[in-house]
Amino acid sequence: QKPRMKGAPYYHLVDEFLQAARHRWPNVLIQFEDFSSNVAQKILNKYRDEFLCFNDDIQGTGATTLAGILGGLRAKGEKPTALGDQRILIAGAGSAGVGVAQVLMQAMMEHGRSEEEAKKCFFVADENGLLGTERLSELSAEQAMFARDTDGGLSLSEIVNKYKPTMILGMTAVGGLFSEQLIRDMAKHCEKPIIFPLSNPTTKAECSAKQAFEWTDGRCIFASGSPFDPVEMEDGRTFYPTQCNNMFVFPGIGLGVTLCGAKTVSDRMLYVAAEALANYVTEDELAEGKVFPNLTTIRDVSKKVAIAVIEEAVETGQASKLTEKDLADLDSFVTRKMYDPVYVPLIEKRTISI
Repeated sequence: QKPRMKGAPYYHLVDEFLQAARHRWPNVLIQFEDFSSNVAQKILNKYRDEFLCFNDDIQGTGATTLAGILGGLRAKGEKPTALGDQRILIAGAGSAGVGVAQVLMQAMMEHGRSEEEAKKCFFVADENGLLGTERLSELSAEQAMFARDTDGGLSLSEIVNKYKPTMILGMTAVGGLFSEQLIRDMAKHCEKPIIFPLSNPTTKAECSAKQAFEWTDGRCIFASGSPFDPVEMEDGRTFYPTQCNNMFVFPGIGLGVTLCGAKTVSDRMLYVAAEALANYVTEDELAEGKVFPNLTTIRDVSKKVAIAVIEEAVETGQASKLTEKDLADLDSFVTRKMYDPVYVPLIEKRTISI
């Protein structure tokens, strides 16, 4: 075995692959998956305006989480524009945590907030506490964007009790990080706290669905990175936690940009994808504690996401492959183009009698 490639040789290899893939397939869509945090954002920043590409761990997770939060706001009786009124605690400052913060910030700006106003909504913490400007020398450019001028180093508990966040998102892979006291303090300061322990597998979830609902007396809005069983409360209520899984978003984004001939995946495409996913959840599902659709609807969800992405591409002049006929009925067009995994048998079955 050889040591993992690092530095200039590593980036040269990535570049060589991307150039070769596009040379062989000029319209190829590149999806970055499971790149380590120390290189993921740098690679995305370098190629996102030059190649048709996106990073699922950063942008896919961000768009899916945004969809869940928009659904959570609906469940609270609030409009999407209320996103900029939230106080958002993100536990985990890796590529996923910071990627989610970036997507949420872009959504706030979509709703009319300035960048500075949007930044003030975030409290991003790592194992050393709240990101503060005194640590700028050790933070990446993306992390530094969310570093706060005061209170750097505060623990999760101290952040909750001082700033009273309305939602907490976990992307730490530290199982059980969200203690009973932390969640009860969240519920004390917020009538319907949004609690998203997004790490997986289940053993690394920051808390379980049962814990979140019991510690908030059934008042929280919950989604997780790992699947959990329904939670039955002592008063007879049953909640059905849903999974915040990127598969709700990335197939539709890929389908949409590929069908329309887009040259890049824009921030706005991620936003409309999240919006389409959030709007797919029914009021009855929200009442049951669900903020994502049932997995059995995944093909139709992907189609709705693809249509939203295509419409955004048309709006911004990126839809280079669509005809007037295609645009006249996008639903039928996308349906016809979707892959259907049904196969003709390769071996003919015969009944032989002797």
